[in-house]
Amino acid sequence: MKTRNILALLLCFIAILVTAQKKINTSELPSGANEFLAKHFNGIAIDKAKKDAEHGEKGFEVILVDGTEIEFWKDGTYREVDGKGIAIPTDFIDSKIVAYVKKNYPNNPITHIDYGHKDVDVDLTDKIDLEFSKEGIFIKKGGKH
Repeated sequence: MKTRNILALLLCFIAILVTAQKKINTSELPSGANEFLAKHFNGIAIDKAKKDAEHGEKGFEVILVDGTEIEFWKDGTYREVDGKGIAIPTDFIDSKIVAYVKKNYPNNPITHIDYGHKDVDVDLTDKIDLEFSKEGIFIKKGGKH
C-alpha cells in the first residue's frame, strides 16, 4: 500500500512537470514575443518553444539554435534573456544599464539579463554580476554567478 501511494504521488509530480513546460508551436507565442524575436534575434532559428510556469507566473520560454534562452511573460514582454556566456544584443535593454556597463566594464559585454519582481540582474563576461533598479540605476555588484 505504501509503495502504491508513493508511485501515485510520483506520477502526479511528473504530470505537473509535463504540463508546466508544454512544448508549443511558435505560432502559439503571444504576438509581442514573436515581434521581439523578429526584431532582436532575426535570422536565428527557434529550436524549442514551450509554455513555462516558473515562479508561479505563467509565461513562455524560447530556446534558439545558438543556445540563447529567452523567457517571456504571458503578455509577450520579455523577462529574461540568457546568452549562456555569449554576448546578447543590447538594443532592448534600458539605455542607462547599457551605458553603465559600457563605461565601467568596456571589455565585458552583457550575456544575461533577468527582470525580477524588484530589480534587474545583469551578468557580464568574466562572471561579473550586477544589480540595477527597475529604473536602470546601479545598485550593487554581486558575487560571481
